[in-house]
Amino acid sequence: MINADQIKPDMPVVCSQDGQFAIVDHMEGPSTIKLTKDKNGQHHYIPLGWVISTEDGKVKIDRPGDQAMQEWSSVSPNYIAE
Repeated sequence: MINADQIKPDMPVVCSQDGQFAIVDHMEGPSTIKLTKDKNGQHHYIPLGWVISTEDGKVKIDRPGDQAMQEWSSVSPNYIAE
């Protein structure tokens, strides 16, 4: 299991094919990674459970980038609507 303390702001996020598809904004809660805004100004969120390593200053996930971008969330799982 990856320790969330190993994930720092501005780390590149790379897919299982070693292509970078995002950058870490920060950890949001104990199990969610908030990514920096995309070209449309939208933040996205991925679960810590996708991360397989944090070697070489990169966050590497267990799936291809295209799949990750289809499955990521644009709403924080910590968000509570009022």
